[in-house]
Amino acid sequence: MAEKLKIIPLGGLNEIGKNMTVYEYGGEIIVVDCGMAFPGDDMYGIDCVIPDVSYLIKNKNRLRGLFITHGHEDHIGAIPYVLKQVNMPIYCTRLTAGLIKLKLTEHGLVNSTKLITVEAGQSIRAGKFTVEFIHVNHSIADSVAFAIHTKMGTVVHTGDFKIDSTPIDGEVIDLARFGELGKNGVLALLADSTNVERAGYTASESAVGQTFMRQFSNCDKRIIVTTFASNVHRIQQVLDAAAACGRKVAVTGRSMENIMKVATELGYLKVPKNTIMEINRIKGLPLNQQVIVTTGSQGEEMSALYRMAFSTHKQVDIGAGDKVIISASAIPGNEVTVGRVINELFRKGADVVYNRADMLHVSGHACQEELKIIHALVRPRFFIPLHGEQRMLQIHGRLSQQMGVAPNHIIIANNGGVIELTTKHIKCETSVPAGEVFVDGGGVGEVGSVVLNDRRLLAEDGMVVVVLTISSHDNRLLAEPEIVSRGFVYVKESEDLLQELRNVAYDTVEAMPARRRKDEGEICRAVRSAVSSYLHKNTRRSPMVIPMVTKI
Repeated sequence: MAEKLKIIPLGGLNEIGKNMTVYEYGGEIIVVDCGMAFPGDDMYGIDCVIPDVSYLIKNKNRLRGLFITHGHEDHIGAIPYVLKQVNMPIYCTRLTAGLIKLKLTEHGLVNSTKLITVEAGQSIRAGKFTVEFIHVNHSIADSVAFAIHTKMGTVVHTGDFKIDSTPIDGEVIDLARFGELGKNGVLALLADSTNVERAGYTASESAVGQTFMRQFSNCDKRIIVTTFASNVHRIQQVLDAAAACGRKVAVTGRSMENIMKVATELGYLKVPKNTIMEINRIKGLPLNQQVIVTTGSQGEEMSALYRMAFSTHKQVDIGAGDKVIISASAIPGNEVTVGRVINELFRKGADVVYNRADMLHVSGHACQEELKIIHALVRPRFFIPLHGEQRMLQIHGRLSQQMGVAPNHIIIANNGGVIELTTKHIKCETSVPAGEVFVDGGGVGEVGSVVLNDRRLLAEDGMVVVVLTISSHDNRLLAEPEIVSRGFVYVKESEDLLQELRNVAYDTVEAMPARRRKDEGEICRAVRSAVSSYLHKNTRRSPMVIPMVTKI
């Protein structure tokens, strides 16, 4: 029987975020990345979404390690939640380890987790796998791709990447190693599809630094810059531009403060001498000597920029003396919240600079020509596109055909699909459990589709409570039903409707045979059905109807 390598994506397909891929060979398992996704607008009360790892829990004795490509939330955000269910050693680069350690500390897991740092160029043996770390460029420092070596062959897993010939840290992507792997023969390539719809090449991160210099030079206003906290190279360019223009820099926002502390301690951020100041002290300087770096590029309600815009920030009041630079693009789904913050900043009289054409932001993901370069160097026998919605995966599949991969050697899978590879064939015919697990406050997986549907119903149509007082002696109604409405109608203006609901509930109970009235559940079901039908027929709305029986 031919040897098989199984690849099982548990997240990251047909979606942006929640990236997680399982590799299974010779009875042993390794996992690449463990990310979260932001909740959709209809996921009321949900903090984040993580992958369903029930397959890993079922096979926890076969797990040999978790390998992380880089420190973005869509690749590390689920780690503390998953580790509480399955413990395994984590292998990653130094900055990624620093960011993961922050999460583990917050969740009380730092002492129970084995966190091993690995440099690009090194390899780690994990059971029957040898995982080689390959340096790539991305919008966070210390990003790597993996060459996963087994006796059956080598799989290249790119993680998120771009090809930047002028990176801020001077460390270009290791294209030579990709070429060597291609010459030696690569069984399969799994590659980032996020920017596959864009032709050409992604601009270099250094282009943003030139924009900062233009924006900072000869500006007589206080400058407030927001960007992704994890983009250490972007923050470096803000610090460099501020120092060159004789400005001091203050930092606000918890994630920004945490990441700057970790990145500085590990040497990834080189702070120009006498540039950083406390936010309370910087306010004493002239406006043209101040720069504030803040969180909030996605319009998050609890972020520092949001609080500045809506006048709830304790230290910073925004006004006509401010220039706000938004150095990030909105993640799909966040456009409305970002727009709300921008509008409020304009209302405050601030000069807001947010146009992508001004080179205030460049992507961290490869466009078509960069993807073609990787395909040309790696020359894989099989191809599996990762990290993207359905259209992105399909387009990437077509691009791989242009680069010489046979159509029957390409698999566009769904989360949970079990992709089986031999040296000659690839197929995906079975699946394992995979889906969304909702994190709601301290609860993980406690909120399911039924609860979410109830929340949706309450948010859209409100709630009607029908209170029924019934005799425990003969099960007759002792009083007219009481109607309590929340989020459905304003009681004083809808007395006629509420009286009709009382009548419907009363008539429903009275019409029930005595033997059925003995069962509270029967009464509740009958009243719920009658009231819901009446409301839908007369108001075209479907609030949640909750009958409550009190026996006296």
